[in-house]
Amino acid sequence: MIAFTDLGRAAFCPRQLYYVRRDAADAGRAGGDRSDADEDPRRPPPEARERMALAFRYPDLRTAADDRLRTLPIAVDPGTYRRNLDALADRDPWDRLVDPARERAFLSGRDCHGIAHKVLRPADEPSADRESRDEPPVPTVVSPGDPPESGVYEPQAVRAVAVAKALAWEREREVPRAFVEYPGHAVVREVRLTTRKKAAYRRALRAARSIDGPPPRLRGDPKCDACDYRAECGTRTRSLASLLGL
Repeated sequence: MIAFTDLGRAAFCPRQLYYVRRDAADAGRAGGDRSDADEDPRRPPPEARERMALAFRYPDLRTAADDRLRTLPIAVDPGTYRRNLDALADRDPWDRLVDPARERAFLSGRDCHGIAHKVLRPADEPSADRESRDEPPVPTVVSPGDPPESGVYEPQAVRAVAVAKALAWEREREVPRAFVEYPGHAVVREVRLTTRKKAAYRRALRAARSIDGPPPRLRGDPKCDACDYRAECGTRTRSLASLLGL
């Protein structure tokens, strides 16, 4: 069984996943004297958790004053944030996003397990207590990062597919889509379980299962610049001058 977070890391960089697993194993061997959960390399840092928590406060944030919004870890100015929330409120998932059937639900599928930040009730079912026979539930993944111009980044798409597959295994029915929430921007993107996205999920699953030593380094990949393990990994990041051929 592979954790949803491990699948996302495997899609981003298998070598990073190797380092995270190694550090988590070292923390486990350190025993009970390590009481600070923030030291767990698998756990998002405090600032990321604060931003993720915004996904459970959309109605209040929609009416919050500028001064209040400026104290929160949003990634855009208050006016833009409220406009994004207003646009989101005009879309179908709004009522279900702010009143999900389940929050922070642990799911265990055939190949993977972990937390779905929300499980939305079906679109045609007004009650969170009952599940429609026609429409499946929809899980969401909350990301503390910034969204791309369109769609979602592959690691987040892989994680969304994993969550949808685990929910489908649990409910014994197809779950053809999921959502990725970017609460720092009040943006929500749909992920359909297309052939291409399911193939990316299977690649990440194989990569996560096969790691028994440091995988090959990435070479000159821009994602290395943001990696916490870049110094230890030894991958050289490329400067702007080198990218321009100067």
